[in-house]
Amino acid sequence: MITSLPVSRVPDPSLAPPLRWGILGPGGIAHAFARSVQKHSRQQLVAVGSRSPERAEAFAAEFEIPRVHTSYESLVADPQVDVVYVATPHSHHHAQALLAIAAGKHVLVEKAFTRNATEAREVADAATAAGVVALEAMWTRFLPGTDVLRQLLTDGALGEVVSVTADFGLRIPPEDAVRLHDPALAGGALLDLGIYPVSFASLVLGPPEQVTATGQLTAAGIDEHVRAVLRAGAAEAVLTTSLTARTHTTAQVIGTLARVDLPADFYTPVPLRVSTGHTTLTADPGRILGHEGLVYPAAHLAQLVADGTTDSPLLPLEETIGILTTTDEIRRQIGVVYPGEVTPSPAPAPTP
Repeated sequence: MITSLPVSRVPDPSLAPPLRWGILGPGGIAHAFARSVQKHSRQQLVAVGSRSPERAEAFAAEFEIPRVHTSYESLVADPQVDVVYVATPHSHHHAQALLAIAAGKHVLVEKAFTRNATEAREVADAATAAGVVALEAMWTRFLPGTDVLRQLLTDGALGEVVSVTADFGLRIPPEDAVRLHDPALAGGALLDLGIYPVSFASLVLGPPEQVTATGQLTAAGIDEHVRAVLRAGAAEAVLTTSLTARTHTTAQVIGTLARVDLPADFYTPVPLRVSTGHTTLTADPGRILGHEGLVYPAAHLAQLVADGTTDSPLLPLEETIGILTTTDEIRRQIGVVYPGEVTPSPAPAPTP
């Protein structure tokens, strides 16, 4: 029986050694990232780059960033920049991450890391060859509560995991977010929202042996609702995502000895609850809440650089590639292909 929960090993982000950051793409997520980094860490925002001089200037003024670049090439070439945060639409991540890596910069790439596993492999190989860190900004993986869950899984405290559920759905019509409804920008629910449930399932179960997916597409061909069932051994993960309705946005792990519940919004710092049937224990999410948790992957990357480590033990590049292999298979089954993209290949059949 579980009588106490592990203590999170995630360090205070303010302890991470500072790096000089360049922001590539001053959109909504970049604003949240900049606020969290400046409030909770010693990371230094020194440059911003955008094809729109007006947006770059406004962003720089808001966050007191000293240098503005009106091209991405200029930003990554800036000798004062150590690491580039890629915060553009998914369709651009591959090319822009490669651009920064070629300039010798570390990269923190917003989720989804790239459109597909082939692109992710190219970025990973380039980063390895250049000796720089490339990390997906899947911030959920770096939160204190996630570390508590990771320890429970490693210690076998939950028993044999038999079921995982996770959902992330929001009502986001085209007029509220054009990019999410544009195939050319790799829009759709799966890569923007559904990537969280898929990554959560990967954390708990590892790579799936079988993927079964259904979905509803718009007239433009992007996915507006997806349901996927992933099987790994005797365990099953049921995942849903949607652009048409607000879902519970919760996650659950059921083991033979205990159950873990993550309330809405599970991908943020939330009070993780562990129930054994007799008792319920709650893990404190920490003092950094909401989207201010975006500081955690930035601090983690800075520590990797200080330690001379180029791949994260919390979210290795191979796992990022594996997660996109899963989304590739989901997209193949429901018929989503982005313009200019090679059709994702079927996942290999599981070994009997």
